[in-house]
Amino acid sequence: MIAATAPGKIILFGEHAVVYGRPALAAPIHHLRARATIEETGAPDVTLTAPDLNRTALLSNVNPHNPLAAIVRAVEKHCHCSLSDGYTLSVTSAIPIASGLGSGAAISVAVIRALAVYMGQGEAFTREVVSALAYEVERLHHGTPSGVDNTVIAFEQPVYFVRHDPQPAIELLTPGRPLRLLIGDTGVRSATKDVVGDVRRQWAADSRHFDSIFDACGRIAEAGRSALVAGDLAAVGTLMNDNHDWLVRMTVSSAPLDKLVAAARDGGALGAKLSGAGRGGNMIALVTGETEAAVAERLAAAGAVRIYKSDVG
Repeated sequence: MIAATAPGKIILFGEHAVVYGRPALAAPIHHLRARATIEETGAPDVTLTAPDLNRTALLSNVNPHNPLAAIVRAVEKHCHCSLSDGYTLSVTSAIPIASGLGSGAAISVAVIRALAVYMGQGEAFTREVVSALAYEVERLHHGTPSGVDNTVIAFEQPVYFVRHDPQPAIELLTPGRPLRLLIGDTGVRSATKDVVGDVRRQWAADSRHFDSIFDACGRIAEAGRSALVAGDLAAVGTLMNDNHDWLVRMTVSSAPLDKLVAAARDGGALGAKLSGAGRGGNMIALVTGETEAAVAERLAAAGAVRIYKSDVG
């Protein structure tokens, strides 16, 4: 059996604005991972299974936009080869779906890595290649993704990301001090494609207003990069608070998210903000060893259905 994994992700700064060419800063969540396995069967088809969702299908029978089928086809196109028979492809994930933690991109990266090993081409599938292939799949499901999810998940390192055509500008970052984060899940699912599409409609109707918001978020991401590398956690926290305020103006927050953000700040977090598309999903809080327990207690009391811990750096 061949197995490969990939982490989830959080956006520290710059969600949504990154779609419009402003910088964003993202980090992997190493302990929440998607896993893909491949077992040879010799059968004249490919069995696709997602036990978490209780789904099984044959590759020959599914819609081309089926997430797993789309990944297989993207790898086939890249390799000019056929991967249409002889194995079972199974995926599982500890990353909540539609919660802003990159579950879709993580599954794509894990499957691509597993298929690369299955073909005996693991070394040829560099992080850049894996990221590019995962981005093609992201485009099928999210319309106009920025590319930051597949990038941070494929590289498994904090990244400073600016969207450019044909290639994004990527800077791998090493935090000056580790960031201790709590991730609070609202329990509300939110489709990235829908939220991104609504922001685009609003931007098209009032580009001056939204460009000013995106510019502010871009400046925050730039300052966040400097603060992260310098290990200035207080500055990182303040910038997280500022970024959330701009995301509220962008209309992508929600009452459950704002409640968790306020609870984290009241509990002593250095900073807190929504992370990801918004209107549901997760928020993140920057804590210290002294404040972690109090913040977690406040998040639970404010309605967080799950609380994850993550260290960056």
